[in-house]
Amino acid sequence: MQRRRSILIVGGGTAGWLTAAYLAKALRVAEQAHLEITLLESPEIGIIGVGEATFPTIRNTLRFLGIDEAAFIRQTSATFKQGIRFVDWARAPDDGRRHSFFHPFEAPFSTEGTSLAPYWLLQDEAGRAPFAEAVTIQARVADAQRAPKRPHESDFAGPLNYAYHFDAAKLAGVLAERARELGVKHLRGNLSEAVLDETGAIAHVVSPEHGDLSADLYVDCTGFRAELIGKALGSPFKSARGVLFADRAVACRAPYERPDAPIQSYTVATAHEAGWTWDIALAHGRGVGCVYSSDHIDDDRAEAILRDYVGGAEIETRKITFDAGYREKQWIKNCVAVGLSAGFLEPLESTGVVLIEAAVAMIAELFPHSGPVSAPARRFNELMTARYDNIIVFLKLHYALSRRPERFWRENTDPASIPERLVDLLEQWRHRPPARFDFILDLETFAFFNYQYILYGMGFRTDLTDGAGEFPDVAEAARLFAKIRGFADRATQDLPSHRDLIAQINQFGFDTALEGA
Repeated sequence: MQRRRSILIVGGGTAGWLTAAYLAKALRVAEQAHLEITLLESPEIGIIGVGEATFPTIRNTLRFLGIDEAAFIRQTSATFKQGIRFVDWARAPDDGRRHSFFHPFEAPFSTEGTSLAPYWLLQDEAGRAPFAEAVTIQARVADAQRAPKRPHESDFAGPLNYAYHFDAAKLAGVLAERARELGVKHLRGNLSEAVLDETGAIAHVVSPEHGDLSADLYVDCTGFRAELIGKALGSPFKSARGVLFADRAVACRAPYERPDAPIQSYTVATAHEAGWTWDIALAHGRGVGCVYSSDHIDDDRAEAILRDYVGGAEIETRKITFDAGYREKQWIKNCVAVGLSAGFLEPLESTGVVLIEAAVAMIAELFPHSGPVSAPARRFNELMTARYDNIIVFLKLHYALSRRPERFWRENTDPASIPERLVDLLEQWRHRPPARFDFILDLETFAFFNYQYILYGMGFRTDLTDGAGEFPDVAEAARLFAKIRGFADRATQDLPSHRDLIAQINQFGFDTALEGA
């Protein structure tokens, strides 16, 4: 007879319910009498939901879970996200002039053996198009406030790569419903204590409402409190504060100026004197937040920056404090941490959700159906540590290239605050663009072209003049640049407006929407 295996997830929210639903689907819990997944959710703890945005991997996750895309969009007030527009990062506004660049989700257009990056770099700087606009159609599609797909296209598919903006609390509700459908047992109650056995593993946890709860594997989704991995098992927290200075955010919801106002299909990240402000367009309003370093401005100044950004409207704000970093060991004995309990870097590039996705996929793939439940711990810790470290490098890139004069930005360009790996890569990239062999895919969240978008959006110079003769396909590259411009012209005409598509999905769904389109 097969030995029973049980998993207890402590904590709800996006991390807890995504973990529960994913593991239930991957392990086919509803069909396996020997497997059991239980989630203990406190009714007293709210959802932080910083950022309220995702990376394109979320589409594969939702598809895997069997969630209908139109229903997901309706139930979470979701909109499409095609990338991020960075405003004022490279330099501060000067006499009304502002710098911005777009980081699309689409990979740069290429043909076999022909990368356009060197040919863009060899063009005259004064006359060439911005990098993202030159090598993809997505920059122009997003700026034209068009959607990345059409009403008749199937779930999670479309001509352009995309993710979502959404209401985090509503997302947790959708995931919870799906997890219960997949066989997850839901307990409402609090955690009062985690009791260890003689080996230092968790023997059981105590809930005032449910008594002693035991399992083979405990998943810590208790957020910043890290009740199991941190408090009970003592995994040290490795701070990244010396690299990523931001440690606070003040957030609000802002209404649209009018009901038919365009909905941006990208996150807007606008730099300020000591950090940056996110602006996320949902179906019925905007989520706006000021991210900042408390070493450089105080809370009152951050609140003033936020209120000035939203036009001084009467808004209700909430403050969030965090310490950038991660647990040195995220899987100890019979406990693994997922989400904020494992680590948090900052609400940029939707890193929180994508790290949850990476963790749960690994847990499902490595899950020991027999033998010690701690068997995957070392490999899991190696992979997740590498992911956190590599994301830190990518996030630091945004700050390290800035030419803003304020103290926050000057200190971000101090070599002492830049990871050694990034210093080495930047030196190499002065003579060649980022390439796929710079990165090991399974350890990365961002590809080489994501680095290209940031580098060349921020004005970084890669000097290829001495080797220009090694790139002889100038005529072919010019033809491809023109082809991309033509595709972009057509796409901005053929794709529906973002607001119109969201309205159609909310009213009709995808298939029926075509009848009235």
